[in-house]
Amino acid sequence: MTGKNYRKSCTEGVSESIGFLLIFTLVIVGIGLVTLYGYPMLLQQQTSADEQIMQKNMIVLQNDVKSLAYKTVPYKETSLKVGGGTLKVFNSSYTPSTSSIKIYDSSVNPPFVDLFHSGDLMYSSDSAGTDISLQNGAVVSRRHVEPGSVMLAEPRWFYDGQTNTMVINLVNITSTETLSRAGVGTVQMALGEPQFNKTDVLDTIPLVPPVYLEYSPHPVQDYSIAWDNYFQKTLGMTWISGTPGTGVMLKYQLPPTTTLVIKQYEVNIRSL
Repeated sequence: MTGKNYRKSCTEGVSESIGFLLIFTLVIVGIGLVTLYGYPMLLQQQTSADEQIMQKNMIVLQNDVKSLAYKTVPYKETSLKVGGGTLKVFNSSYTPSTSSIKIYDSSVNPPFVDLFHSGDLMYSSDSAGTDISLQNGAVVSRRHVEPGSVMLAEPRWFYDGQTNTMVINLVNITSTETLSRAGVGTVQMALGEPQFNKTDVLDTIPLVPPVYLEYSPHPVQDYSIAWDNYFQKTLGMTWISGTPGTGVMLKYQLPPTTTLVIKQYEVNIRSL
């Protein structure tokens, strides 16, 4: 091999090595960029998708509760997928720290409703840090790192300003055991005992106005801002005391009410 041909062969070998190193470096850099920026975005989109799916699932379960309570359907069953978190039942009977409601007027008579505990069917997201709860007929949501909360679907409470009639539907969620679910499951619920499903129409007994409502939130799972907006903006109640979002009891005065209809229902979660 002459010196000229030898130099040519070495040059060709060096060029192929440099080309391979450049291509290999670009591949590694591309994989690193995808891992650094693309993968977290995919996880965030998946987390957001799981949260949106569970919001829709909780509204479906709310419709099941409405069918049980208001249409007297004895049993409902819904299959769903719980992704990115856990669905839990907090029984109103063995978790007295759940949110409670008290309703009374200005008389010295006993309260119309004394510390009604609604219980809670709650989805807790592990990655997004979000809680979505079905409580007292409403679907509410809150983030762990923020003090606020929002009501995704309202309960069936009504106020008629022409007849001064207030209708309050209280839904009590119970279960016979501690229940939780992650993954695919079936939520089975039934209407509770008849003695708990009652209606009090307070029109024959004269009310002593004004009528008050006290809402005490859970000290940790606080949805009081969502309920405060609903009480004041939707039902026209007047805020009296307490600061929403601080875990303290909130007191409101109902709008002018001559007929107060209070309906109480018990919904039993049999399995998840």
